[in-house]
Amino acid sequence: MGMVEGKRAIVTGGASGIGAATARRFAEEGARVAVFDIDGAGAAAVGVEVGGLAFEVNVANRESLAEAVAVVADVFGGLDVLCNNAGVGRLKRLDEYTDKEWDLLIGVNLKGTFNGLRAAAPLMAAAGGGSIINVSSVSGVQATRGEAPYSAAKAGVIALTQAGALEYAPSVRVNCVSPGFIHTALTDGVVADDTHRRAIEQGTPLGRVGAADEIADVVLFLASDLSRYITGQNLVVDGGSVLVNPASDPVLRSLLEQ
Repeated sequence: MGMVEGKRAIVTGGASGIGAATARRFAEEGARVAVFDIDGAGAAAVGVEVGGLAFEVNVANRESLAEAVAVVADVFGGLDVLCNNAGVGRLKRLDEYTDKEWDLLIGVNLKGTFNGLRAAAPLMAAAGGGSIINVSSVSGVQATRGEAPYSAAKAGVIALTQAGALEYAPSVRVNCVSPGFIHTALTDGVVADDTHRRAIEQGTPLGRVGAADEIADVVLFLASDLSRYITGQNLVVDGGSVLVNPASDPVLRSLLEQ
């Protein structure tokens, strides 16, 4: 029997990357899966692959997301798992971000998670329970240069996770996963550059770039009954990168190796 056998799940941002990997893992472990993404064609392709449903949805739009969640719950006969994964990023100086970019980054990353929580949690609670997994980022744990709105939004996701865990307990568990640098289509350019890739590897205690399925495995754990006594937690999945102090670690490593 699979880890989520018989469970009914939604994955937002499921057309590619971590979302697609999560949809596949859910299906492999016995869940019925609905894939949401603003990229309708991409969502449809993954939906066919996992034998599930697909919806073109902008998570920043409360009404359309709530409607899609309700349709899935009706077709599946309920909803047990939601992975709020949809996200978008940008890179520029804090003072160079436009209002439109701020609204996009906060709207998708933070409001999108909020919209998912308030659409799914009441349905789950009324039906007896469920598990919601929000995808934040190490940038929400420790702000990153050039990603101020993104970091602010992802920090907000962690706070929303804790609030949701408090408010929807004991029947609905709400947890969070914060990935480090993960190799997806969006990071291909960085990983392909030897200089950039080596810098990431050297700053990561496990010595390599992470893979999307490694995040999906953690989401799967939080969706399953193996994590039945875990709620309100943020699991950082980054190969140890946030442990590194860039000011002192290279010097201390050199001294230890003498």
